[in-house]
Amino acid sequence: MENNILSVKDLTVHYVTSDAGVCRAVNHISFDLKKGETLGLVGETGAGKTTVALSILSLLQSPPGKIISGNIEYEGKDLLKAGRAEMRKIRGKQISMVFQDPMTALNPVDCVGDQILEVLYLHQKISKKEAKIKAIEMLEMVGISGERYNEYPHQFSGGMKQRVVIAMALACSPKILLADEPTTALDVTIQAQVLDMMNDLKKNLDTSVVLITHDLGVVAQMCDRVAIMYAGEIVELGSAEQIFDQTAHPYTVGLFNSLPGYVKDSKRLKPIKGLMPDPANLPEFCKFAPRCEYKCERCEKELPELMELEEGHFVRCLHPHKKGVK
Repeated sequence: MENNILSVKDLTVHYVTSDAGVCRAVNHISFDLKKGETLGLVGETGAGKTTVALSILSLLQSPPGKIISGNIEYEGKDLLKAGRAEMRKIRGKQISMVFQDPMTALNPVDCVGDQILEVLYLHQKISKKEAKIKAIEMLEMVGISGERYNEYPHQFSGGMKQRVVIAMALACSPKILLADEPTTALDVTIQAQVLDMMNDLKKNLDTSVVLITHDLGVVAQMCDRVAIMYAGEIVELGSAEQIFDQTAHPYTVGLFNSLPGYVKDSKRLKPIKGLMPDPANLPEFCKFAPRCEYKCERCEKELPELMELEEGHFVRCLHPHKKGVK
């Protein structure tokens, strides 16, 4: 579709290790990102969310990581076929990433202002003086006084470090922002401030966002569409309203059932039994079947395809729910 700025098609990524063998981290993932949209990638740790983001930016460490198949089209170009020089021009300028841990995303021996300046100087063909002025503007845009330009990362709190990382990612007004758990380890009030700021910047800069998270509250606040990931696959994909109000996959139902206060008349939390399967030893049938309370004999024999329940709402299940979470 012309409205899509990014299209990921049939992406498969493996990690080849000497001890565990082949870990199938991402398996035949497909999704589109529309212009100005926020898409949530939701799932447990180990579901493959970060691997998808690193693959988009060609930042996957190889070895052990290896893209087995697929296409990642950005404005009609297949990023998997782009050379290193071309990706350096795209990365940071057109597609940026907020990494999961702001503590390690910043260089401890450079002042925060110069780290933003470097991004601008490399990509925008402006003088260092002009880049410094813009870097100060970016700091102030994320709520940090320009007077703190020469301070070092250790002089900032966790929330302030995250603001600096976001300022770096948005310095060149990218068309796509990949935000990997941008509010992890932040207290609730700082989390709300960071999310509000990201929403404002998205509107002001008309940026498309891929938001990686396991926090369904953040998803409800930020996302237009949601992709639920499990064991390297998308098991449910739809608008935020479809995912929250017409939940179809048993795993998604389990996520909501485990939230305090989400299910009416529930006096106890209902956790999902068991653990996600080992990516080095994935079953050849439904990946969620070993933990699913609704499984039947077919579920442990067949690998379900992603099917469309209604326009824009897809689910990978042989027996999808039709009434959502009760």
